[in-house]
Amino acid sequence: MAGRGTRLRPHTLTTPKPLIPIAGKPVVQRLMEDIVKICGQKVEEIAYVIGDFGKETEQMLIEVAQRLGAKGTIYYQDQPLGTAHAILCAGPSLTGPVVIAFADTLFRADFTLDSSLDGVIWTKKVDNPRQFGVVKKDENGFITDFVEKPEHFVSDEAIIGIYFFKDGEYLKSELQYLIDHNIKEKGEYQLTNAMENMKNKGSKFKTGAVDEWMDCGNKQVVLETNMKILEFVKNDEQLIHPNAHIENSEITEPCFIGNGARIVNSKIGPYVSVGENSTIQNAQLTQTIIGRDTVIKNVGLTQSMIGNHVYFDGNFKEVSIGDYSRLE
Repeated sequence: MAGRGTRLRPHTLTTPKPLIPIAGKPVVQRLMEDIVKICGQKVEEIAYVIGDFGKETEQMLIEVAQRLGAKGTIYYQDQPLGTAHAILCAGPSLTGPVVIAFADTLFRADFTLDSSLDGVIWTKKVDNPRQFGVVKKDENGFITDFVEKPEHFVSDEAIIGIYFFKDGEYLKSELQYLIDHNIKEKGEYQLTNAMENMKNKGSKFKTGAVDEWMDCGNKQVVLETNMKILEFVKNDEQLIHPNAHIENSEITEPCFIGNGARIVNSKIGPYVSVGENSTIQNAQLTQTIIGRDTVIKNVGLTQSMIGNHVYFDGNFKEVSIGDYSRLE
């Protein structure tokens, strides 16, 4: 989760992309909770590969792991040298069976870890495979080729960024081989190259299907993902905090309203998330994410993202405002 999140600026100028809230929880927290819940095995350790996120964020990540019954470990990727390099940064934790996940995506899937296979790569059919790594398979469903962002059509089965490897140490040795021999593709060390080498040496990989794949790469897809997650969890999570203050307002669910939030003379929802201690007054909001400690007044907004510690009082219909901004 060490990427810069340039497509989601201005929000990622101050908040790392995996910490952007989706239905009130950071993306990475929802991802970890989903994996732990459905993988069917005890997760002993969660290792995060990050950039310079600050000690407060690192402590939050460790606490997420601990709440899930696992040890939390922090590693750093100081240079954006590719997916294989990023995973190798967590080398000391690559032992035994491992799940690897890129923390800018959420999913709904049958997440069976088949230990008779050397690995499982979760995929989803897409309309434009040129943007993704893709796989080709034989008649028995085994993967025959890994292709990174093909310029010409070879498959529409895109790798979504979640993987299971039965032997973490073997994976680590193949990642190290790429670094030692400076094997790059499109200027970076790619996980797909390591998996291709493992396959050529006899490793058996199959795909796992996902029912829903939700990206968090830019504002529009973050808002769509927030909407879908609110629908998925509305019967399982308490989305409106009991300490939220709602006065003379109409809430059209599903919405997330955080601890200490104040909603006054407003219509909220559907598909709105409001962070803790934020105030919404004289406003109409739909399909919008509001950060924490933010004040919103006298607006009618849809399809909008507003960060933390913002003061916004204005006549706009759709906005994207980063942290610590003031418009009035």
